[in-house]
Amino acid sequence: MHANIKEAMRIALQSLWANKLRSVLTLLGVVIGVSSVIAVVTFVSGINGYVAEKVFRLGADVFKVSKTPSVITSAEVFLEAQKRKNFEMDDYRYVLENCKSCLVVAASAPASGRSTIKYGTESSSDSAVRGWTPTMATIYDLDLIAGRSITEADQNSANQVAVIGYDIYEKVLGSIDPINREIRADGHVYRVIGVGKKEGSTLGQSRDNWIAVPMSAWLKQYGANNNSINLYVKAPGVGTDLSNSMDEVRVMMRARRHDAPGKPDSFQVDNTAAFLSLWESISSSFFAVTIAIASISLVVGGIVIMNIMLVSVTERTREIGIRKALGAKKADLLWQFLIESGTMALVGGAFGIILGVTVAKVVTALIGMPSRIELWAVLSALLVSTSVGLFFGVYPARRAADLDPIVALRSEL
Repeated sequence: MHANIKEAMRIALQSLWANKLRSVLTLLGVVIGVSSVIAVVTFVSGINGYVAEKVFRLGADVFKVSKTPSVITSAEVFLEAQKRKNFEMDDYRYVLENCKSCLVVAASAPASGRSTIKYGTESSSDSAVRGWTPTMATIYDLDLIAGRSITEADQNSANQVAVIGYDIYEKVLGSIDPINREIRADGHVYRVIGVGKKEGSTLGQSRDNWIAVPMSAWLKQYGANNNSINLYVKAPGVGTDLSNSMDEVRVMMRARRHDAPGKPDSFQVDNTAAFLSLWESISSSFFAVTIAIASISLVVGGIVIMNIMLVSVTERTREIGIRKALGAKKADLLWQFLIESGTMALVGGAFGIILGVTVAKVVTALIGMPSRIELWAVLSALLVSTSVGLFFGVYPARRAADLDPIVALRSEL
């Protein structure tokens, strides 16, 4: 049996190699279906990790309190959120002073991402100027390659100091020592006190084109009237500890904002789990659509493989007759053609995996979209493609096994 399997696989590979154009057309459906699934799984897995680690940058023990949801799902949600009262520094100080289950409390101002940073004749456009309280560095787990972060003294004195992202350091300041250099952000002068570690880019957007200044300095420059700050709270732990801290802050904010009993919150409390749950629902829908499209490609590929195997049975009618005359059983012929069709589909699946991974990595290199190869997806793709070949190979294999040996021997070469 082992020898028969090897022989059937050898015949299948020889057939593919001898008829290259036909082989490409035969396996095209399988290749497209498998490559689509592999590419999507690679992107979804990569983006899942990126969303958790980089987009929200919140640990499992951190939650955010804000005027508006971090993710707007409809125009109604956006319009309703705009009617809410802004969060101000007094709210931050209230939570900081009164929350008993909060390990760290921080605040940040919304960054427009459209500021111009200048040093001498060099400049950087579309930069984000972030207003931070000193503890935001802890919330974001900020890594510095030089200098220090913002301190309470900077915050209390509204010092014009800034921690800069790696893009600002590299493109604006160049090769000079950045510490204590004076840069301009929207016309205001800040002294550089630290440089953030390089984070790279995603979807063509840099994660290093920013500066962080003390919240007090940010409010002095941009004003507090039309800007609602965001509060971040780090709990002593995850699970029950996180829920306790979220509940305590929610009760404090409802009382402070005079939310009537039975009415919904006039603010939003989100943690990483909520963000990831929303993203996973979006990505799962996207994945389901891709699976449906890929399934159509696999079915088409399976039908093409079946047709090619029927042609192969016709071309090899005399060979089948000789094998039967020499004592080959129906089961032997059935297995031979099933293994051949399965091998074809397996080769198509392998090429589909290579193509899908290549496409994913090229897109990652070009626009920075996160991608991560999953072993389970690769193994599943090989299993499914082989199963498709075996399923659609049953009919041609039965045709070959049921041939009358006398009729088959009379067939012309």
